[in-house]
Amino acid sequence: MDPLPKAERLLSMVERLKLRPHRVAELSQYYGVSQRTVERDLEALAQFGFPIERMGRGLYRIADRQPTLHPIEALALFAAGRLLYHQAPTRQYESALEKLARMLPEPLRTLLLKSTSGLKERQGDSRTLEMVARALLERRVLAFEYRSGGSKNWRPKEVLVYFLEANRTNLGLYAIGYERTYHRQVLTFKLSRMRNTRLLEETYELPEDFDPNAYFRQAWGVVGAREDLVEIQLRFTPEAAWRVLEGDYPGLEVYRRLPDGSLLARLKAVPFKNGVPWEVLSWIQSFGPRVEVLAPPELRSLWLEEVRQILAKASTGVGAQG
Repeated sequence: MDPLPKAERLLSMVERLKLRPHRVAELSQYYGVSQRTVERDLEALAQFGFPIERMGRGLYRIADRQPTLHPIEALALFAAGRLLYHQAPTRQYESALEKLARMLPEPLRTLLLKSTSGLKERQGDSRTLEMVARALLERRVLAFEYRSGGSKNWRPKEVLVYFLEANRTNLGLYAIGYERTYHRQVLTFKLSRMRNTRLLEETYELPEDFDPNAYFRQAWGVVGAREDLVEIQLRFTPEAAWRVLEGDYPGLEVYRRLPDGSLLARLKAVPFKNGVPWEVLSWIQSFGPRVEVLAPPELRSLWLEEVRQILAKASTGVGAQG
């Protein structure tokens, strides 16, 4: 990283030393300054009254008061940190994780820091993240080129960003907002499918009637309800019944238990491409032969066709290793 001005470096060093013990060589590499400069910084901090504690040769820390948290609160913050790590596309998330770790008591603090050290190697597109975040924080229209899933064409978009969501399935980041270029409605956009993001000077206000809970109420991913929902009817085998009854699936209703232990269930979902709720299809397929699609006919036909294609490939040995 580029060397910080001394005042900023000192303030940053205080936070890092409160987070965990650091060696002089480690701080030297992190701040891009000599080890002698780090030693002078530590002397200056001590003169300013910070309780610099020497724990060993070249190893220093600032004792930090442990936060008072209920065990469940501590566990919730730890889980949030782990989710942040799995979702984080760039190493810029490291500072956010460190700030969250500061809120945790030991040993959760050290465990979180150790388990998230791999962020340093991540090389995601930080510009898109910054532009989307600034669009929401500054209420400025976001312009970008976008390629929908499976498409080869990049299309210009201008979006008023209302919300950011992390997909619970793939942990990808999505922007939800009013697309005014063509569709003129609230849509969902995956950040990794954006390019050439930039902010326009035009500003906007978040609409009071936009409710994220209402938008995602029937969502099985990040595609929110924006039109009539499709009712899906499924039959689960006895082997899958426990998963269905145990899982927290939005809007899934078990309306009949059959004598053999199988279940009949239904849910409403958002139709996407060609009227098919694709986000639900991938979930259905995760049950393999332990589920049958009963309705609607469009989804049943697609489900059966994909099953036939898998069977055909298995029968002909396509892709098999000799």
